[in-house]
Amino acid sequence: MGASKYSPEFRSDGVALYRATPGGGYSSMAKDLGINHEMLRTWVRDAEREGEPAAAGTG
Repeated sequence: MGASKYSPEFRSDGVALYRATPGGGYSSMAKDLGINHEMLRTWVRDAEREGEPAAAGTG
């Protein structure tokens, strides 16, 4: 698999933005970040698997 075009910091910031916005869905947060909503969903899911707290958003 190729290297991600997004830095770990960008991914982390995207997950943090999603979590900091109660009621915010993947689509609206991803649009703000300029990425696909499925990519953001994957980042949040991966963060949860790595032991980070569960997301505050609703997906």
